[in-house]
Amino acid sequence: MSKESSQYKKIQTLDALAVILQSFRGEKKTIVHCHGVFDLVHPGHLRYFGEAKSFGEVLVVTLSPDRFVNKGPERPVFNQNLRAEALAALQVVDFVAINDTPSAVETILRLQPDIYAKGSEYKGLQDLTGNVAKEYEAIRSIGGEMVFTDDITFSSTRLLNDYFSVFSLGAETYLNDFRRDYTADRVIGMFKSLDRMRVLIVGDTIIDEYHFCRAMGLANKSATINARFLQSESHLGGACALANHISNFCHQTHLVTGLGENEDALEFVTSKLNSNVTTEFFIKPKAMTTVKRRFLDDSRNRLFELSFLDDQPLSTQLEQQVLKHLLEDAPNFDLIIAADFGHGFINPAMVDLLCSLQPFFAVNAQTNSANIGFNLITKYPEANYVCIDEREMRLACHERFRPIEELVEDLAERMRVSVLSVTQGHHGSTTWSANSGIFQSSAFTTEAVDAIGAGDAYFALSSLCAAAGYPAELIGFAGNCAGAMMVRVLGNAESVTQEKFYQFVSSVLK
Repeated sequence: MSKESSQYKKIQTLDALAVILQSFRGEKKTIVHCHGVFDLVHPGHLRYFGEAKSFGEVLVVTLSPDRFVNKGPERPVFNQNLRAEALAALQVVDFVAINDTPSAVETILRLQPDIYAKGSEYKGLQDLTGNVAKEYEAIRSIGGEMVFTDDITFSSTRLLNDYFSVFSLGAETYLNDFRRDYTADRVIGMFKSLDRMRVLIVGDTIIDEYHFCRAMGLANKSATINARFLQSESHLGGACALANHISNFCHQTHLVTGLGENEDALEFVTSKLNSNVTTEFFIKPKAMTTVKRRFLDDSRNRLFELSFLDDQPLSTQLEQQVLKHLLEDAPNFDLIIAADFGHGFINPAMVDLLCSLQPFFAVNAQTNSANIGFNLITKYPEANYVCIDEREMRLACHERFRPIEELVEDLAERMRVSVLSVTQGHHGSTTWSANSGIFQSSAFTTEAVDAIGAGDAYFALSSLCAAAGYPAELIGFAGNCAGAMMVRVLGNAESVTQEKFYQFVSSVLK
């Protein structure tokens, strides 16, 4: 640390660092800023910091917080505090701070550096996130300059994948085979070509509520556990969650769903849907929108769930309105997705219509505690693509122990599907296609915060691949990437965006 900054601790909050840097600015010291994840500090980083420091007198390094690191499963390997300590131990670095936003744009504006230094690989202002170009504009807006170091570079992700693999032996073998045919650029290019696909999503709306509490003990007058309320949050689930995933990749996304009469639910749903999702809401009289309220302790262990739902069939009048809308709209779309959670919106007449329409048809019929045994995938006589989990497959086939490969082929023939995927949690997924047979795809993470949103994400992205005619191995890979991303967040608190998905794919395939 330089003599001028030795009086300060190296690791600072952003607000405290902004004040400290103001004093150096008054002394006409040139402040240089570097930003990144820095999960594995290697010789390339040391030379990068050394060259960056040569542009000024004070070197500030900020790093991405854990929650915004989208570099693949089990990343970051080292948490933000350990990463900050590692950087602070370097003599060339004067100050370290942990960012509180996804990119460095806001941090540049807050810290007001004179120089913002990036590695030579960013000279074209191009990266998967698009953040480098935004950072360039930010540093210019405050009268600063972006410079590019010109020394040897290494990939932390590649080093971690090669020498500190987070994958199981089976997953590593699977990925090595997959990398022979697919590079990250190829996969990303195939997904970017999906933006013109027109997608219609039909299904149940669900609002997922999470209420966090802390147990205080037994109530005085009964054997009831009393808990203190801490906080709550609500997310879009069901067909709405799929619509948000899909609309991040396809410009034209239309949602057809049912809601109850409560206006608060309508306002919540519309406020949480992506702006490019067009909607057709059908209001069910004297009913409420399905709400699944989950109670968790402050360690996120699930204690209890309470469901508010009216799963009675639609009235004849409302049913006819939905059928009319679907019949008129279907020709305008390339892909129809049925997100059937068995909560009353999709009825037998709608099933028959969806199966008869011409666009590519993808369906998931979910088994849950409210419909077990009554919402099997076999209620659909045919489909182009079916996506279910292993339990749903076995219930539909009435087979507990028969090998899943045999069940997949039998169900595909029975339903006349061209592609079928079975998700299997931490075991990955099995995908069958009429053209290429069966492929086993490994899961990419064992770090599960909540599995609620993983299946929806898998279904959303794998449906796009299936409709585009992509091979079975890519369908399973893309679905597992999306699922691995979503198990790291609570419910559907986030959706799978292009930026995050491409970062994840790049990390896995390096």
